[in-house]
Amino acid sequence: MSMVADGAKTLVEASTVLDVSYRQAKRIYQRYRSEGAHGVIHRSVGKPSHHQKDEALKEQVLKHYRETYSDFGPTLAAEKLAERECLVVDHETLRRWLIEDGQWQVKRNRHQYRQRRERRHRFGELVQFDGSHHGWFEDRGERCCLMNMVDDATGTTLSFLNEQETTVAAMKLLWSWIERYGIPEGVYCDRKNAFVLDREPTIDEQLAGIQPQSPFELACEKLGIAVVVAHSPQAKGRVERNHGVYQDRFVKELRLAGISTIGEANRLLEEDYLPKINAKFAKAPIDDDDAHVPLLSGQRLESVFCFEERRVVSRDYVLQFKNRLFQLRRGGKHRLPAPGTRVVAQQWLDDSIHFYHKQRELHIEEIKHPIKREEKALSA
Repeated sequence: MSMVADGAKTLVEASTVLDVSYRQAKRIYQRYRSEGAHGVIHRSVGKPSHHQKDEALKEQVLKHYRETYSDFGPTLAAEKLAERECLVVDHETLRRWLIEDGQWQVKRNRHQYRQRRERRHRFGELVQFDGSHHGWFEDRGERCCLMNMVDDATGTTLSFLNEQETTVAAMKLLWSWIERYGIPEGVYCDRKNAFVLDREPTIDEQLAGIQPQSPFELACEKLGIAVVVAHSPQAKGRVERNHGVYQDRFVKELRLAGISTIGEANRLLEEDYLPKINAKFAKAPIDDDDAHVPLLSGQRLESVFCFEERRVVSRDYVLQFKNRLFQLRRGGKHRLPAPGTRVVAQQWLDDSIHFYHKQRELHIEEIKHPIKREEKALSA
């Protein structure tokens, strides 16, 4: 505008440089002539925005945050304020208010650079599997473990709380996943005894050409699920980051609901938390084809997720398993397996015992009061 006033530029040239219309350039020039350089400053500078939130709402939000949500992040706090207090405010607006009020500090994460692995393309192609030991009930209850599965392609999660990270808990979680979605192609897990057996084969196993497997690995083999072992927490980053979401959000959900027992927490997970968290964070897969496959006809998950061993039929058709004796009984048209025959013994997750020979379940009756050797000698 000073160049226009000095005659060094025309107003048309000035409008081109400023990228405004000729009429707008005339208005700016008139304000410059009447008010000087200060006249070109926008009239809204220093004035409150027309979209500014009411000051009373701001005070109310900050009060509720201070009293109830003081350790919540702005995103989760904004969700809960809208859900529980009917106070609707954008999470970035809340973040700005909290920073101004000194209740939140900007956090800068300076971690070592790691290139993120590309997600798998199909839902069910690979499911990451892990347990998270944490104080889920804070000071209201004992520490326990969250058994968690996260699909690599979509981020869909399924979980439940258990006292410890055990083989039984791992089996129950995978069982629930299969009932809900189908059989995945592979699972990605830690090198823990609950999941995989990390020992060298014995001499007998080497002679028989048997690779030792954990009950969890054996169950996956029956279903055709590949077990991939991770060698570091970073390798299964998807489920590790998902643990962080649970440890932030789920802990606070339990606190707000006043829950301090595993049973109540699992009901909250099933009925409320999992549907919400999957709707919020799960993504659409790159490929719409579902990699899950259905169970085979007649396949029972009870006989898949179990503890399985081999046992030999004795001369009097008695089988010993888990320090208990079972008498084989005739049933149907099939013959009993001959003495010396190896049969499959299974302990299901409901603790019931079952024996199989050539894929056929054998009829058994437990011997509650076995005859001792001395009694046998006297009767003879």
